[in-house]
Amino acid sequence: MQGKAVKTRKFAQVKRTLNPKDARIKANQERLEAKQKEKKDELVRHIPQVSSSMFFKHNEALKPPYQVIVDTNFINFSIQNKLEIMQAMMDCLYAKCTPCITDCVMAELEKLGAKYRLALKIARDPRFERLPCSHKGTYADDCIVARVMQHKCFLVATCDKDLQRRIRRIPGVPIMRISPGSRKYTIERLPDIGGAHGAAV
Repeated sequence: MQGKAVKTRKFAQVKRTLNPKDARIKANQERLEAKQKEKKDELVRHIPQVSSSMFFKHNEALKPPYQVIVDTNFINFSIQNKLEIMQAMMDCLYAKCTPCITDCVMAELEKLGAKYRLALKIARDPRFERLPCSHKGTYADDCIVARVMQHKCFLVATCDKDLQRRIRRIPGVPIMRISPGSRKYTIERLPDIGGAHGAAV
């Protein structure tokens, strides 16, 4: 007589599950969060409010005397090109101008040391208006961009290509720069300034 095979019952059998810390779960969660963020960004679009003075292509709110925010390299290039800032600005705009220096630009010039002491001396000219900064840090480009976005009453004087590119994205903020090879200032995006001085790039 053949004996019957005895089957032993297996206790505590459970399905295999992934560890909650498994990298595959984390990757899936990140993908899902990224998709949800994209959907949210599509639904919520921030459209900045544009001033009524910006109804036309140019900012009609800009009137003499012009307030011109100057950055560090604009002062340095003016010195190199032997340009007296106040006079050269008036020659460019045919109007009275007030150069403005932010605390950030002043801090940058002070950090540059003795080599730029002439630029610092010019920046401390009492005819220059000092614009106080309330933010942390001393990165002047971000400070200037934030200021002109908030107040559409300034021109920006800079020779920095990156800053010029950023300013051009903001409607109605004219840019003053040094015209290559001519040793004079030129302006772009300012209405009613004719001739070579008003040439836009």
